Amino acid sequence: MILKDLDHCTICPRECGINRNAGHKGYCGSDAGYQIASICIHRGEEPVISGLNGICNIFFRGCNLRCLYCQNYQISRNNRSDTDNLNLEQVTGRIIDILDSGVEAIGFVSPTHFTPHVKAIIYSLNAAGYTPVTIYNTNAFDKVEILSSMEGLIDVYLPDFKYLDPEIAVHFSDAESYPQYAKAALREMFRQKGSTVVLNNNGQAVMGMIIRHLVLPGQSGDSIRILEWIASELSPSVNISLMSQYYPTMCVAGHPVLDRKITIREYREVLDAMDNLGFYRGWIQEFESTGIYRPDFNRANPFETT
Repeated sequence: MILKDLDHCTICPRECGINRNAGHKGYCGSDAGYQIASICIHRGEEPVISGLNGICNIFFRGCNLRCLYCQNYQISRNNRSDTDNLNLEQVTGRIIDILDSGVEAIGFVSPTHFTPHVKAIIYSLNAAGYTPVTIYNTNAFDKVEILSSMEGLIDVYLPDFKYLDPEIAVHFSDAESYPQYAKAALREMFRQKGSTVVLNNNGQAVMGMIIRHLVLPGQSGDSIRILEWIASELSPSVNISLMSQYYPTMCVAGHPVLDRKITIREYREVLDAMDNLGFYRGWIQEFESTGIYRPDFNRANPFETT
């Protein structure tokens, strides 16, 4: 399949400029194919995202970040040689099978380097008579002009805001410019959606924006500065999902900072800041959640053990 934007790929801030249509791979490790690790029902998202029946998540392979601690490292590194590329008809068919089971929303997970494919999937579903709620689940290392081109196609933005400190961003994710791009991306998402999450009769989000932040070991100060930025530059009425689920994967074994769970004191510091800054919409996690959200992409459904 030829996607013209990938002839000279600059769709993410890395701006590799390589020809993915010719089979070349950029920083993200992906060519122009539909490199999808899993299309499955996921029930572990925020309650308004999962809804009653779960969400159909489409997990793309590869990533434009190199987070040392990534919980999806099995697919984000995209270092498998046996990856099968699906075609658009196959992708659409698998999604429709799940939608026909009663699922009302689809989530594009790590979509930044596959935004042309995201558009094609949405158009294909619409042509088949399906108009599910669309969710853009991103690390926020996105370009404003690409997000602007998604307006009208994406119903709910679900971005991470990982770091405000460029030094932390370069050490943990090889992306010194991450804070610069993430701030601009969040402003664009906020421009499109505002701070209110609109729910349907089943309590599932059909429009809006939810900002996720994962508290990392030893980085509670940066977490607090992130919340301060959101409150001052966007609004304290923004929906925040503050996560305590960090766990050290084998990829950070022996790392001087990342090879431990966060402490309850670290998480409480950030929770207190969230309260003091006036945030009143969103979700927090039970501190013990570090042992729950661990996908295995070697299974048909990465989030189910049986």
